[in-house]
Amino acid sequence: SAVSRSVAATEAQLGFRLFQRTTRRLSVTGAGSAYLERISPLLDGLSQAAEDARSEGSAPSGLLRLTASVAFSEVCLLPLLPVFREQFPGITLELIPEDANTDLVANRIDLAIRLADAPRGDLISTRLMRTRYLVCAAPGWLARCGVPDHPGLLAQMACLRSALPGFRDRWIFRHGRDEPFEVPVDGWFLTSSALSLRSAAKNGLGPALLPDWLVARDLRDGNLTQLFPDWQCTATGFSTGAWALYPSRSFLPRKVRVTLDFLRAELRNR
Repeated sequence: SAVSRSVAATEAQLGFRLFQRTTRRLSVTGAGSAYLERISPLLDGLSQAAEDARSEGSAPSGLLRLTASVAFSEVCLLPLLPVFREQFPGITLELIPEDANTDLVANRIDLAIRLADAPRGDLISTRLMRTRYLVCAAPGWLARCGVPDHPGLLAQMACLRSALPGFRDRWIFRHGRDEPFEVPVDGWFLTSSALSLRSAAKNGLGPALLPDWLVARDLRDGNLTQLFPDWQCTATGFSTGAWALYPSRSFLPRKVRVTLDFLRAELRNR
């Protein structure tokens, strides 16, 4: 009854109905829907102002739930934790490494990192760093099978393939500004784990398409060799990156904002 009185008073002040009411149904009117759309950003702004005022002069704190792929968590995020802890001792970080695209709202995730082309959907996204893919093989495999001098030759080889959608049956190559072309790939080994794919390549089982952040150290140490260094290669698109996703820009807790800034700076530097 208190809610009904409040709604009636608001409608009287506005001069139009917010809801259509029957004994069995309650539905928003067209005018009510338009009104809600206009005032929602204002209400979010009030909440954000209150959050900023409460946190003014205080260090960011609280539980922050962050999810990323298993490989990216292991290779890129865990090495940053000592610096993160030193800068933000009040934040309790719960890292959730998983390769599935978890529903952020349903699972109360504050921040997700996705590896893809520009994300689509209702979530807010910002690119943390650019990524690119490389075809790599172990020196031992190259000694046995030879060094292919053109990407098209991969169609005749047993390649190591990711089982993720879009990665398993063709790789895309581009030389300079030429038109890209697809190379069909096949092979006896597939895996949905990027870490397992890298290990299989290092063990000399064949060539694999792997992200640069995952193989940088192996290339430097000589455990892997990059094939076709003059070519761009991908399985999805040539503008891939690591993207941070979060549910709303309007009401972003300070702990999330400082984590975003930290990741953007550290990942780009590395």
